[in-house]
Amino acid sequence: MPQIDYYFSTLSPFTYLAGNRLEELAEKHGATIAYKPMDIIALFPRTGGTPPKDRHPSRMEYRMQELKRAAKKTGLPINFKPAHWPTNAAPSSYAIIAAQLSGGDVGPLVQGFLRACWAEEKDIATDEVVREVLGTAGFDPSLADSGLLTGAEIYAANLEEAVNRGVFGAPFYITDTDQRFWGHDRLDDLDAHLSGAL
Repeated sequence: MPQIDYYFSTLSPFTYLAGNRLEELAEKHGATIAYKPMDIIALFPRTGGTPPKDRHPSRMEYRMQELKRAAKKTGLPINFKPAHWPTNAAPSSYAIIAAQLSGGDVGPLVQGFLRACWAEEKDIATDEVVREVLGTAGFDPSLADSGLLTGAEIYAANLEEAVNRGVFGAPFYITDTDQRFWGHDRLDDLDAHLSGAL
C-alpha cells in the first residue's frame, strides 16, 4: 500500500485550493496519508525561500494572479486578503496532530481549518475557532486542550523532517519511493505517478 507524506501549512492558500483532491487520489490508489503540518514561515528561510510579505512586488503580483486563476479552476470560495492572515498556525496544527493520533479521518479537519482561514474570515489561532472546526469535522472539541506538549514536539519535528527531505513550500507531497510533488497543481502528476504512468 503506497503512502503519501503530506507536508502543509494551515496558512497556505494553495493548500486550501487543493481541496480534497489528495484524499480522493489516496482512495483511488489505496494509499495512506500521513498528515504533517509544519511551520512554513520558519521553513522558508531555511530552504531558500522568502515569506510572502517580504517578496519582491513582481512575485507578489504573480502570486495573486495564480491564486485567482486557481480559485476559478477549483470553484472554491476564497478571500484573497483574509482578515486573520497571517496568524499563529500552531493551535490549528496541534489540533490536527491530536486528531491524527486519535485515529480519526483528518482530511476534513485540515480542510476545515483552511476554509476557516481563507473563506470564512475566522482566526484559526483562537481556541473558539479551533474547537468549532474540530467539532464540525466530527472530533471532540476537547482535543484542543489535550496533547499540547506532544503537538508542539511533533510540529517542530515535522519542520526538521521537511527540511531534511527537501520540502520547501506547501502543499508538498512525498511518496514512499521519494517522489516529490510541490503544489496543488501537481496533483495530476502525483495521480499519474501512483498509476505507474509517470
